[in-house]
Amino acid sequence: MKTRRIHTLHRPAVGPTRLPRLLFVHGGYATAGCWDAHFLPYFSARGFDCRALDLAGHGASDGRQRLDSFGLDDYVEDVIQVARGIAEPLILIGHSMGSVIVERALEQQPAQAAILMAPVPPGGILGATMNIAFSQPSFFGEQERAMQGKYSEKALRTIRDVYYSRETKTEDLIRFARLFQSESRRAILDLTLLAMRIGGRRPKLPVLVTGGAADAVFQPGLLRFTASRWQAEAAIIPGAGHTLMLDAHWQAAAARIADWIEALP
Repeated sequence: MKTRRIHTLHRPAVGPTRLPRLLFVHGGYATAGCWDAHFLPYFSARGFDCRALDLAGHGASDGRQRLDSFGLDDYVEDVIQVARGIAEPLILIGHSMGSVIVERALEQQPAQAAILMAPVPPGGILGATMNIAFSQPSFFGEQERAMQGKYSEKALRTIRDVYYSRETKTEDLIRFARLFQSESRRAILDLTLLAMRIGGRRPKLPVLVTGGAADAVFQPGLLRFTASRWQAEAAIIPGAGHTLMLDAHWQAAAARIADWIEALP
């Protein structure tokens, strides 16, 4: 396994420390900072030791200049590298593309439990990409312009329609833009061809699958396919969009996850 300099955010528990420790894995086009706006402070305040990593080529980790050379298995190596430096017990938490990375990491890395937020369906992203292309034909261009700091009214409206709930404020969309970046073309291809991969051993462990009722990327009805793979509990957050950790309904998502963790044996 290759080792890289992987940047992590660490938010120690406030007050008496609860076990297990939490490791958060961001999704496509994102950085570790997406967890630090709400989730890391929230879980830290509830007594959990929290870390979030920038995957290779993202944020402050190595590889930004060769981003397109990294695939999902490279990202899995990053997660395992960081996880092995954290004392057990450990829970892995992944969002969207990060859920695929967590699922693959679990084939090699022991964990007490896992949480898959707005997960990529087992069949991959092709269906979702085509759906967005037909329903929001200007989305991909507007997303690129927004990441360049060009916040037109149309760009903000389109990004909200796809990634967030209608209650998410415009000023928050602008504030969150710095937490996102370009994604590896190789990783996007891996996600498109996801159904063709033969997976490894799937361990038996508690898994929570959760998504937003207003998710326009992966509709909530798709959660059952991921939940079935893991014989997991599925939870739908009312009103929430795809980007659960930043959405206006983030606190409902965080509370649902924290309550589930605290109820583990």
